[in-house]
Amino acid sequence: MNRGAAPLLEVRDLQTHFFLDGGTVRAVDGVSFTVERGRTLGIVGESGCGKSVTARSILRTVRPPGRIVGGSMLYHRAPRSGEDRGARQGAPSSAPSGQGEIVDLATLDPEGAEIRAIRGNEIAMIFQEPMSTLSPVHTVGNQMVETIRLHQGVSQAEARSRAIEMLQRVGMPQPARTVDRYRHELSGGMRQRAMIALALSCRPALLIADEPTTALDVTTQAQILDLMRDLQAEFGMAILFITHDLGVIAEMADDVVVMYLGHEVEAADVDTLFHAPRHPYTRALLRSIPRIDRRVDALQTIEGMVPDPFSIPAGCRFHPRCPHYLPEICAAPELVRITPQHVARCARVFEALADPDPAALESSPL
Repeated sequence: MNRGAAPLLEVRDLQTHFFLDGGTVRAVDGVSFTVERGRTLGIVGESGCGKSVTARSILRTVRPPGRIVGGSMLYHRAPRSGEDRGARQGAPSSAPSGQGEIVDLATLDPEGAEIRAIRGNEIAMIFQEPMSTLSPVHTVGNQMVETIRLHQGVSQAEARSRAIEMLQRVGMPQPARTVDRYRHELSGGMRQRAMIALALSCRPALLIADEPTTALDVTTQAQILDLMRDLQAEFGMAILFITHDLGVIAEMADDVVVMYLGHEVEAADVDTLFHAPRHPYTRALLRSIPRIDRRVDALQTIEGMVPDPFSIPAGCRFHPRCPHYLPEICAAPELVRITPQHVARCARVFEALADPDPAALESSPL
């Protein structure tokens, strides 16, 4: 999907596998997408489809027995204030001073200096559960100060001042006091804001958000989403937003990738995906969204479950759950380009399939 916007991260045929005693789990098995500067790419799918492993692959935090076995992740670095950021961090750079460079993250040593200069600095990540990110034995401020000093090379006093400023920007009440609090002293919404402040403390070019609002109540979720949009506009950063919630995708994303069992099965801009979905899995996901104009007993679900990762179906991976499967046609579907910005992995993508478009479903009387 390329509208002429500058690419920030180009993931091509990414393959991340886990080598276990019981066999190989192909958690990510040939995924491709582009994150453009200043835009939000949503990755959606059920649990077990490879969304989080994709995010961790980008940051090179997949641990053994998992490893990247194929593909590339081309990160287009941009220097800050006329400086080459990589050179400033002591990492090798193939570009002249003052110019950006392209780094294939897949080729970097996961423990090396170059990825450590990028991770948490140029590419940051926030998680579903801040209790797993925020330290129980350090204050929020100490964690932020350590991150800022590590990547920015400023004094203790300057780093603390920046930490308080960032806490203020994420709407934290009494930031000058909160900076000295521990995670157990904060409410769930405050912990989430603290984690966002920690992730954004070095003004990253890309923020990866992995189910950042799932554990929150509806009101707090709306506040956090509004906060992320505001900070994105202020900092001009790109966001890779991972979720199973299509309602959040509709609200946050510019572009969407739908993943199923390690593959991307459809990709389009958000309006196209919601109004003209072409893959049966995408259509089924959309039909399963509860609607206020339908009876509760009319709620639709997707038949079956995501298969055991040790037993990936041959051919189309969705075919055991697909009502349109034809063995003679759907044996090995490839990605089909429907428009320049819309692709789907389905052999019957141009057929008028029996199930209606989700947007055209008749309402059930109340």
